[in-house]
Amino acid sequence: MSDISTWTITGMTCGHCEASVREEISELPGVESVEVSHTAGTAVVTSAAPLERAAVAAAVEEAGYALA
Repeated sequence: MSDISTWTITGMTCGHCEASVREEISELPGVESVEVSHTAGTAVVTSAAPLERAAVAAAVEEAGYALA
């Protein structure tokens, strides 16, 4: 069964921001899908197992943003 988690991300302002965050989170092991919304400031991640906050935070920071 997949795990679905919602993460709040600060600093996103456009579709390019969404794409950058989606790309970085998608590279985490076990991630099946990522839906990012700059207007809501969220990323909804479906993964094979729960993700560690530190791993998601590192991916989001790599894209140039931060977890709230």
